[in-house]
Amino acid sequence: FAAFCQTELGRTERLNNTSSPSFSQRLRIDYHFETVQNLKFGIYDIDNSSADLGDDDYLGGVELTLGQIVSSKTISRPLQLKKGKPAGKGTITITAEEIKDNRAIVLELEAKNLDKKDTFGKSDPFLEFFKKGDDGKWQLVHRTEVVKNNLSPTWRKFTVPLQTFCSSDLDRPLKVDCSDHDSDGSHDLIGSFTTKASDLQKAAHGSPVVFDCIHPEKQKKKKSYKNSGVVSVKSCKLVAQYTFLDYVMGGCQINFTVGIDFTGSNGDPRSPNSLHYMSPDGLNQYLSALWSVGQVVQDYDTDKLFPAFGFGAKLPPDYQVSSLTDQSQRIQGIVEAYRQVLPQLRLSGPTNFSPLITHADTASVRTHTQEHTSTVGEAVARDIVQFVPFRQFKDTPSSALAQSVLAEVPNQVVSYFKMRGLEPPKPKAAPKA
Repeated sequence: FAAFCQTELGRTERLNNTSSPSFSQRLRIDYHFETVQNLKFGIYDIDNSSADLGDDDYLGGVELTLGQIVSSKTISRPLQLKKGKPAGKGTITITAEEIKDNRAIVLELEAKNLDKKDTFGKSDPFLEFFKKGDDGKWQLVHRTEVVKNNLSPTWRKFTVPLQTFCSSDLDRPLKVDCSDHDSDGSHDLIGSFTTKASDLQKAAHGSPVVFDCIHPEKQKKKKSYKNSGVVSVKSCKLVAQYTFLDYVMGGCQINFTVGIDFTGSNGDPRSPNSLHYMSPDGLNQYLSALWSVGQVVQDYDTDKLFPAFGFGAKLPPDYQVSSLTDQSQRIQGIVEAYRQVLPQLRLSGPTNFSPLITHADTASVRTHTQEHTSTVGEAVARDIVQFVPFRQFKDTPSSALAQSVLAEVPNQVVSYFKMRGLEPPKPKAAPKA
């Protein structure tokens, strides 16, 4: 029998008379890349019907972060009775997998001969897609762009997560409204039709699926009424919409490079007003930021070795302006190196961290404007720099800083691979027990 965490998240089923159990009960946990999610797994020998574990034999456990587990996909550790004390030869193996439907539906639509709704011009049509909820009500799931002054519009291809579009149920009822856009918000319905995703899938290039666009009031009034135009689904396909976890569990590693500003603008490290001033507890703003962010990121790099640089300082013995030597260290190693070198430095200048950017093979940095340019003056494809003022987090838990700094990383990783058309490698199957 296995139980999880100090605040209990769940328990496995109980297996009788076995020293090598394989549990079928799964534990579902919300995953957040930007926070350290500590987990403790405990194995118990239960010989009674009580839910209280206090009267059961503790066989051993292990403490891990969720980041360690998902980055390895399958992880094995020796059981410990307490930290540093092995529980015999027993081991525990934990396997993680993402539970979600990562499919998305990609649609391309056009319409022909739509009714004219504007007195002095043609209609400005757009489409709205609704799915029927479990309560029977229609829920809006997507709205196209407006095509101005056109009775036979073609809308841009669009992608919607299948979970959003039809709750991953290809036979769930859908309703599509075609309306004429009015700037005051009083849009006029041109017509509607109902369908389901499985019907939309029948569309292919050169063989569209066509729906009559029906206005219910007009249909009631005129026996000869046929439609208010037709909407054609030119193409429909389901595609995989990969997530950050897909790439991490497929083997993606995150490299962490540290750069520390030793320019004179930081202030004399001996002054309490300096960003480098060491408080009685041995911390300053730089170390607090390093610990906060580093503890999260280190779980996604197998060797736990990180290049560390400084810039803007004069180094002994001649105190000429220079940069620190590249030192690959664990987070604790970087902290120790920083504490050792700080008393030997003279803060100077200039504030130039471009060598760090070059080292990390980063193509661009964000300026204070909204324009993002590469080193050759071209607009860059993505905004990939996150600036977070430390002073906003001085009085908050250290995890809050890491969350703010790292919140965009998953989307940045996914958008890069998507832009390159790179799918995550399929994770290897977990070994059989």
